[in-house]
Amino acid sequence: MGRHLYWLSDAEWGRIEPYLPTGRRGAHRVDDWRVISGIVHMLKTGARWRDCPADYGPYTTIYNRFNRWSKQGVWEDVFYALTGSSGVIGTTSADSTHIKAHRSAAGAKGGTSPRPSVDLAADGRPRFMP
Repeated sequence: MGRHLYWLSDAEWGRIEPYLPTGRRGAHRVDDWRVISGIVHMLKTGARWRDCPADYGPYTTIYNRFNRWSKQGVWEDVFYALTGSSGVIGTTSADSTHIKAHRSAAGAKGGTSPRPSVDLAADGRPRFMP
């Protein structure tokens, strides 16, 4: 079974290249074309970053670049250049109910407790007779 990897075409690369950050200090940045192709591949497949094919480079590089550029807002421009839509949804709605309760919150543990079954009067006698 062959591997179906995603690679940016020359036309796609030409559209997104102006939106990429340049002039960064530090170590020499690895090939953007390969890393961005890996990021798009991982987003399309929905797999874990750790499962990124080695053809794109180290998965840590792929994830770190995605994470850093997400915080900087680079991806909105890149995705808009690739798809014509930024992918940002104006309104969202999520509904979920999740309540974490202690294992004995339902009363399964502990058994019965010794409590008096009737109220006592002020003098200590039960009030079961008029």
